[in-house]
Amino acid sequence: MKTLVIGTGGREHALALSLSRDAGVTEVHAAPGNPGIAEVATLHDVDPLDGAAVAALATRLEADLVVIGPEAPLVAGVADAVRAAGIACFGPTAAAAQLEGSKAFAKEIMAAAQVPTAMAHVCETREQIESALDGFGPPYVVKDDALAAGKGVVVTDDRQEALDHALSCDRVVIEEFLDGPEVSLFAVTDGSTVLPLQPAQDFKRALDGDEGPNTGGMGAYTPLGWTPDDLVAEVTRRVLVPTVEEMSRRGTPFAGLLYAGLALTSRGVRVVEFNARFGDPETQAILALLRTPLSALLHGAATGTLDQVGMPHWLDATAVTVVMSSAGYPATSSSGDAITGVDAANGLEGVDVIHAGTALADDGSLVTAGGRVLSVTAVGTDLADARARAYAGVGAIRIEGGQHRTDIALAAEQGHIQL
Repeated sequence: MKTLVIGTGGREHALALSLSRDAGVTEVHAAPGNPGIAEVATLHDVDPLDGAAVAALATRLEADLVVIGPEAPLVAGVADAVRAAGIACFGPTAAAAQLEGSKAFAKEIMAAAQVPTAMAHVCETREQIESALDGFGPPYVVKDDALAAGKGVVVTDDRQEALDHALSCDRVVIEEFLDGPEVSLFAVTDGSTVLPLQPAQDFKRALDGDEGPNTGGMGAYTPLGWTPDDLVAEVTRRVLVPTVEEMSRRGTPFAGLLYAGLALTSRGVRVVEFNARFGDPETQAILALLRTPLSALLHGAATGTLDQVGMPHWLDATAVTVVMSSAGYPATSSSGDAITGVDAANGLEGVDVIHAGTALADDGSLVTAGGRVLSVTAVGTDLADARARAYAGVGAIRIEGGQHRTDIALAAEQGHIQL
């Protein structure tokens, strides 16, 4: 099978790496890619938001499967263009991708499907915003209705900060604060069959102790030994299947990766958000443990044959991902800063260094090219082993002015997560 991965980030590198190790895959191509992806795939210079260009590239390559990684091309309809060219594509249509493209639309779907989620108000005027903020009270949860690269959400006790963020958006969703730990659960679906993957937990705050501003994610781990045994079955029954069925009922079937961000609250499971693609950095940890060939899952979803694949199988191990970011992230990002030690980290047992915001300087050396630069993913026998391996990998790498959290999965390792 010839595959083409669309995107430039860590999620796309993880997908390309997994496909390159898949016995069912003969060629891996990527567009536009990054230096890490170039080590496992042939790169092509194509605008990932240009559906016609992506479809033309896939046609020229005679690709059997196109995998669209980021949310922006999905919302822009790139998957539609690829399918119109007669090529199997993993990723929802533009209409179905509105589950992520509009938080208000996602709330509408959840209400119709009776999916448990936070109470919310969709606001477009200052009067509506102030009324919603006062109605819910602190902590205030304010979400930009549109795509915001993982940084459109503000959770704060400061009413002025919440108000300022809300007023900076064209339309916002203001909702009640959900207590309890958060969990990510991905599911691969062809619009009918729904196959849940292994749950993971990511870390949105920039600093240790879950302090600092929200980011696109500073690390993740899987599996989650502290969650209820029936969590996946419950979320599949109450969240994933009803959502897929509601999308189909509306004539906009969802085929691709449905990502449910969940809060395990004192009142039960609640959906925090939906995404329409693999989440970053959870994908890096999840794919590191996947035994089922990734190509079988993605191609089954793209061709409506997922019922023939069966439930995914997993390594009996633990994976931890630690994100290394550039100076100033997430407020700003730094480009052109030197990166060293990646080869040494990759040489450690059980460690993969996944590239996100990297580039090659004129002299061929590796430099930063974005906020989240690398994610070091390690597989170990248990959480302590995986954390030790991941942080050994982090310790081998130097990013000029870079930063990372030192406590990814630490609370879980110490047994401090309470339900």
